[in-house]
Amino acid sequence: MNTHRRLAAIVEPARTIDVVHETDVLVVGSGPAGLAAALAAARAGVHVTLVERFGCFGGNITTVGVEGMAWYRHQHTVEANGIGREFETRAAAMGAAVPESQSKSYELDAEGFKVVADTLVQEAGVHPMLHRAFAAPIMDGDRVVGVITESKAGREALLAQRVIDCTGDADVAHRAGAPTHLAPRELLMAASVMFHIAGVDKRRFVEGVAADPQTYRDWGGNGEWNIETSGKEDDMFSPFLHKPFKAALDAGLIPADLTTMAGTWGAIHDSGELTYMNLVHLAGIDGTDPDDLTRGEIEGRRQAMHALAALRAFTPGCENARLRNFGMTLGVRDTRKIDAVYNMTEHDVREQGRFDDTIGIYPEFIDGYGILVLPTTGRYMQLPYRNVLPKGVRNLLVAGRSSGGDRVSHAATRNMACCAVLGQGAGIAAAQSLHDSCELTEVRIDRVQAELQRQGVRIH
Repeated sequence: MNTHRRLAAIVEPARTIDVVHETDVLVVGSGPAGLAAALAAARAGVHVTLVERFGCFGGNITTVGVEGMAWYRHQHTVEANGIGREFETRAAAMGAAVPESQSKSYELDAEGFKVVADTLVQEAGVHPMLHRAFAAPIMDGDRVVGVITESKAGREALLAQRVIDCTGDADVAHRAGAPTHLAPRELLMAASVMFHIAGVDKRRFVEGVAADPQTYRDWGGNGEWNIETSGKEDDMFSPFLHKPFKAALDAGLIPADLTTMAGTWGAIHDSGELTYMNLVHLAGIDGTDPDDLTRGEIEGRRQAMHALAALRAFTPGCENARLRNFGMTLGVRDTRKIDAVYNMTEHDVREQGRFDDTIGIYPEFIDGYGILVLPTTGRYMQLPYRNVLPKGVRNLLVAGRSSGGDRVSHAATRNMACCAVLGQGAGIAAAQSLHDSCELTEVRIDRVQAELQRQGVRIH
């Protein structure tokens, strides 16, 4: 007889949670936004703690394997520089980056960048707290005064004068009661499983690319994989792969339903490694739903192995290729966004938005929702401080891809280099509010901008 009963809910007993750490600025999440926020705040002269759920810093760079930090960069691109650019230059100096295949940028080595991030954190005097997942905010009325984490040590409380939410999913803001928006899963950008392969004959692969070079025009007209450009991108080289998967479909080598398989590679190394294979795109994945994430991880790895089979059969130099590694976790592009004091708009990112409270600039780069615009003409927008200020709660900033904005603006601001600009601005604003003993909403933007410029950020 089945004695198990299905319970609708349980009630946890009240418990006391030890405060294990106190700090000036607490940054939750260490992706490009969080890492930049922590470094910037520390360099601005306050005590900073950086909390991360995985065993390394870097977020999408290291845990997902997104190695193209600034693949949009071309001769006339104008950008903020700052800590986001430092990620590239420091990685290159430490042997953890190579020239990127389609732009004037570096491709980061996902594994090597773990050491780069460690070094930057230690040099800045940031207090590292890895292997701690955010569980809940600690509230004093409408003020966020810390967070509770969950780890092998159980639940622990961390208190802070200022908190910066860089979780990518607005987890802290959402659970603190700030208004957030999450589109239906069918409208979210696709998630990806990134992978890297080894055993590639570099000479034959390069010759094959040269014999049949692909451009951004080739991104269009591929069934379910399609793209709208501004036209100026159409004749530019792109490390795009679609023909091998079409050939594999036609030959019956891979399942007939894998019609979205296409995308780009990052770098081909002398060692025979072909890295940053961005080929698997999974629609209908809500990155805040662990069941969706479970399904996406398993399905994504299955599709990646089919992609590898197609490459072996139809791509010169890949005949003996083998899987080197998957990213540690699914690559999620799109989940919750806050309702910010100012929400970015499509007009801002397409028409060079300008703001008095700018905390950095970002080039005219839009990548998502079927749109691709590359910054080849010197156009750029400014990013306002109000964009990282959530409504409804105090003492909290939100930086990264969950900052406020509409659908098309998110296709620009979600990109890792833009997240770093927002993070650096948020980190400096948090530090400045402590120096001036004022609320985050009252911080003097001229002092924030002065420190940004001291740290090498272009704001105008």
